[in-house]
Amino acid sequence: MKKVLVTGGAGFIGSHTCVELAAAGFEPIIVDDLRNSEERAIDGIARIVGRKPAVHRIDCCDEAAMERMFQGEGPIHGAIHFAADKAVGESVADPLKYYHNNIGSLVLLLRLMKKHEVNRIVFSSSCTVYGQPERLPVTETAPDRNAMSPYGFTKIACEQMLRDTTASDPPLKAVLLRYFNPVGAHPSALIGELPLGVPNNLVPFVTQTAAGLRKQLTVFGNDYDTPDGSCIRDYIHVVDLAKAHVRALQWMEDGPVSCDVFNIGTGKGNSVFEVINAFKEATSTPLPYVVGPRRAGDTTAVYADTTKSRDVLGWTPALTLNDALRDAWRWQLALKP
Repeated sequence: MKKVLVTGGAGFIGSHTCVELAAAGFEPIIVDDLRNSEERAIDGIARIVGRKPAVHRIDCCDEAAMERMFQGEGPIHGAIHFAADKAVGESVADPLKYYHNNIGSLVLLLRLMKKHEVNRIVFSSSCTVYGQPERLPVTETAPDRNAMSPYGFTKIACEQMLRDTTASDPPLKAVLLRYFNPVGAHPSALIGELPLGVPNNLVPFVTQTAAGLRKQLTVFGNDYDTPDGSCIRDYIHVVDLAKAHVRALQWMEDGPVSCDVFNIGTGKGNSVFEVINAFKEATSTPLPYVVGPRRAGDTTAVYADTTKSRDVLGWTPALTLNDALRDAWRWQLALKP
């Protein structure tokens, strides 16, 4: 089987991608220091695919350790780079941590990929590069906006780094996947999202509130210029998202692409109130919530135009918001002692 290096492979999206890589006949090689994940994710991958993947518990900024990994695992067919810090608020408080880890890890990875002749990389980017777009749904040709946080800036910087590097090194191919809002969990309930502390994202807060771990959900603002006054986002099931990474890797094998970018979303926006109602519908579980003031930095609405990912990449999502909420709830119940 072709080996695929998955940095951050024990994380939320990384773990699901390892499962889908194995299902497609690849051998995932996980590099993760578990700073934002737990051992149970690796155990969950092993239970789903029937074997434990190779795991290197190292920091992606540790050059000596990464060099040993490349030497020991070679030849490597391609890399999928998830490893990054991702809390917007923390990035504002500690920007140097984000610049060092998010940008520095990609610099090192690309240097080692060139040295060891690994010529394919899928990069974990984000719709945060769009800021508040002028037109919706947002296409890949929309201009990058001024980043609203150091975290957002690292995504813009890493995308530019990959464009520059592929232009200077023709054998290297890169696909940049701009995620919208990944939600859900594997239907087996063996892997899912494991937020550390109070969740920053809506769906984990929803499931934790429904499970009684949080007193209530706060809807941040009901006076936005949207049909029901709450913010609108594009919620993509994490299993569909994981499959997009496998498709991107396969697509690079077939085509002459140097560096290309794709939106990965559903193409449909859902408001916070719609998510609350869909959760109740999917799980038959009550969800206490209150409406609070707007949260600084929140954009009114962002959702994807997925025409290019469908027509060029050959990927379309298959799962619904209700599927994602049902799977997220099943995962939350599995986490209870």
